[in-house]
Amino acid sequence: MRDIFVTVVIFSGCFYTLKHSHIGILLWSWVAYMSPHRLSWGFAYDFPFAYVIALVTLFSFVFYKGEKVFPKNGLTLIWLLFIFWMGLTTIFSFYPDYSTVQLIKVYKIQLFSLLSLMLLGSVDKLNQLIWVIVISLSYFGVKGGVFTILHGGSFTVWGPPGTFITGNNELALAILMVIPLMNYLRVCISNKWIKKGLLLAMLLMGVSAIGSQSRGALLAGGSMLLFLWLKSQRKVVGGIIAIVFSIGLVTFMPESWHTRMNTIETYEEDASAMGRINAWYAAFYLAKDRFMGGGFDGINELDIFQAYAPNPFDYHDSHSIYFEVLGDHGFVGLGLFLLTWLLSWIVASGVIRDTSGIKELSNLNTLAKMLQVSLVAYATGGAFLGLAYFDLYYHLIVLTLLCRYLVDQKIKSPLVSD
Repeated sequence: MRDIFVTVVIFSGCFYTLKHSHIGILLWSWVAYMSPHRLSWGFAYDFPFAYVIALVTLFSFVFYKGEKVFPKNGLTLIWLLFIFWMGLTTIFSFYPDYSTVQLIKVYKIQLFSLLSLMLLGSVDKLNQLIWVIVISLSYFGVKGGVFTILHGGSFTVWGPPGTFITGNNELALAILMVIPLMNYLRVCISNKWIKKGLLLAMLLMGVSAIGSQSRGALLAGGSMLLFLWLKSQRKVVGGIIAIVFSIGLVTFMPESWHTRMNTIETYEEDASAMGRINAWYAAFYLAKDRFMGGGFDGINELDIFQAYAPNPFDYHDSHSIYFEVLGDHGFVGLGLFLLTWLLSWIVASGVIRDTSGIKELSNLNTLAKMLQVSLVAYATGGAFLGLAYFDLYYHLIVLTLLCRYLVDQKIKSPLVSD
């Protein structure tokens, strides 16, 4: 039954995509984040829905006569340069054939991120993408939160198989990144029952992130919660809720969870943590030796790792977006990657400044603030996870650019007033 449902929804969506190209973006995002076909057990499980959606969307895009936008600013330029640099480093990688396979996967994500930018140039379409992202990831977050409560936090929450967020750590970070987007929807929507539902979902997703048993999620969750409070308008009420919720959740978790979290302070005694640091040094020495880095996952090849790691026999993945990019694409690649984050923050800050006190633009003001909170979660949690090429980060860039574009368009309108 699930197979039939997923197939009917996707093929029906593809039919509408032929006339409305942005529907293809929403379908692609649904499949990318939720992987609904992976929740079935029949023919749909391995069916190449993403390829079908991609072909239909690209065909529709070529003949699409509606508005296409492409904001041009420093963020757009640096993002495009980073995309170009990844292709260039692949040519000079240790294993070009393998790196090319990985590059194709990454470029698919980049292509649909760019298509999202060009096809979602209205508030309604932008909100549709946010809803798809929120619903897709909250499915796992809410379910994980309920699972954690029912089992007293004794078991680990995992993500959907065969995706970027299969691992408990990766799922936790994705959940933390999407909570601010849920809050944006909660603040902007008028229906009180949907508001309450979104608030409940946010709380359950927070439980799920803690239930992942991820130490990185604990740090990312703390920073996300702090910035969410700083960006909120009702700081007293929000602060009380955050403190009560945090204390209650930490108290609820079992002793095994507390023991694992305490290893943050004693990382020198933790073999996994020291293994990651060993991998970080390997990525640094590789980038220092090779201007363009080693190519995608080059440092994870055993012979390359052993050539650069201080301890060649302590083989670990770097589990860090920063050292992942450093090892893959060198210091130039890391610089471009960091600049995409910094410029996203700066662009969002400009939106917040330009929309402050303008009632008609209050929703975009809220969105820009929540995008910054998501960026903080990614920057903090990503320090301990290899999610440098995860779709959601690039959709945050897209949402930031579209937010800036929409504000510029509306400020020009004579209907907008202070």
